[in-house]
Amino acid sequence: MSMSNQAGPRETDARTANGYLAVLLGLAMAGGGVAMALAARGGFGAVLGGLTLVAGVLLLGGLYMQQPNEARLLTLFGRYRGTDRHEGLRWANPLMAKRKLSLRARNLNAPTLKVNDKRGNPVEISAAVVWRVEDSARAVFEVDDFERYVGIQSEAAIRHLAAQFAYDEGEDLQPGETTLRAGADEVVEALKRELQARFAEAGVTVLDAKITHLAYAPEIAQVMLRRQQAE
Repeated sequence: MSMSNQAGPRETDARTANGYLAVLLGLAMAGGGVAMALAARGGFGAVLGGLTLVAGVLLLGGLYMQQPNEARLLTLFGRYRGTDRHEGLRWANPLMAKRKLSLRARNLNAPTLKVNDKRGNPVEISAAVVWRVEDSARAVFEVDDFERYVGIQSEAAIRHLAAQFAYDEGEDLQPGETTLRAGADEVVEALKRELQARFAEAGVTVLDAKITHLAYAPEIAQVMLRRQQAE
């Protein structure tokens, strides 16, 4: 269910510059403009000095500070113009809107869900997912709220996963068939694939996933326990 072939914005490098050079140039222009206006004492020189001062101030308006594992999405009059991933003091066109976005790894602890397994028995299951934004343009422009999107799609993936496997072994299963209870590694890998397929549209990548809770639902837990003990 990957949407990677659909049309839409993809992250590109933005045209930005070293902010320290912009500071020097902006201060020089602002100071030069003031000096020019004072020296001219009216007339064209004063106007030119004022324009130089304004240009220097506008130039300084394009500065922003960026931390490690942060990005700035730059848009100009509604058009995406690229993403800056460089850290430190940066400069970009002052007319551009600059949206800050964290690229750090994030944790999602999914709520405990009640789902029917492959046999139709109700089970409780939950998982923890570690994810991060891989493509900033898709995360911002392809979905309305990528954090909420990740949460909803994680729950959908967990529900779908639980329905694919039986909770535990039994005579009705094929020999060696993976179960939720015994096939932890295979189940986790299946969960990761499911999550990545669902997250692709939002430009998000899965770093890790773990099943954090797995049990029969309370209404059948005692019945299944007695059945296991009898076997």
